[in-house]
Amino acid sequence: MSTPSEPRPPQDGPALEPIRVLRPRRTDALAELMREFRRETGQEPGGHESVALPGRPAGSEALTQELPPVAREIRRPADAVPPGAGLRRAAVAVAVLAAAVIGFGGALLLRGEHTDDSAAPAPGPPRSAASTPDPTPTPTPTPTSPAPPAAAPVDPDGAGTLREGASGPEVTELQQRLLRIPDVYRDGSTSGRYDPTLTAAVARFQLWYGIRGDETGVYGNDTRAALESRTPAGTG
Repeated sequence: MSTPSEPRPPQDGPALEPIRVLRPRRTDALAELMREFRRETGQEPGGHESVALPGRPAGSEALTQELPPVAREIRRPADAVPPGAGLRRAAVAVAVLAAAVIGFGGALLLRGEHTDDSAAPAPGPPRSAASTPDPTPTPTPTPTSPAPPAAAPVDPDGAGTLREGASGPEVTELQQRLLRIPDVYRDGSTSGRYDPTLTAAVARFQLWYGIRGDETGVYGNDTRAALESRTPAGTG
């Protein structure tokens, strides 16, 4: 029974790699066998024999004749254009174009002469020296109606509307009615003039009582109806 080898300490040098050894094949024995085969048989291996070719028969050269060369015809395709045909076609096209240009120019010249003849006005008949001019009638003046008087400007808030700058008994009545509404025109004047103080009182009345039909500070139809309903006549 084999005993396991004792472990050896690792070497400090580089690791050894396996080396592949190539041994050349010996071909001298095969060559020696071939030489012995040739000496014994006196021929090449494989059974091949050399045969001599027979010579040419007599008179064979006289029987052989050289054929004459065959001339090749150059065939042109059916759609090939013969030389010079392109020049003839170009000349015909140029002649046709020149004739067309000359004819078009002649037509334009004839048309211009005909237009000049038709544009010339025909002379009118001669007027005799003894003819008298026709009297020109005098136009008769037509009576003009007087312009209507200018219409008075219409107040957009309706007739009887009062605004700042107005004066009169209607303004005085407005001031007296506003004095009867609590805290709207307190200690206000009844002078009959529509001043800024009265404008502010009317605007305050419109705001407090939700009147929106008239312009702010203007005493119109909606403001008048609301104020008169709250201050009926005959009440102090």
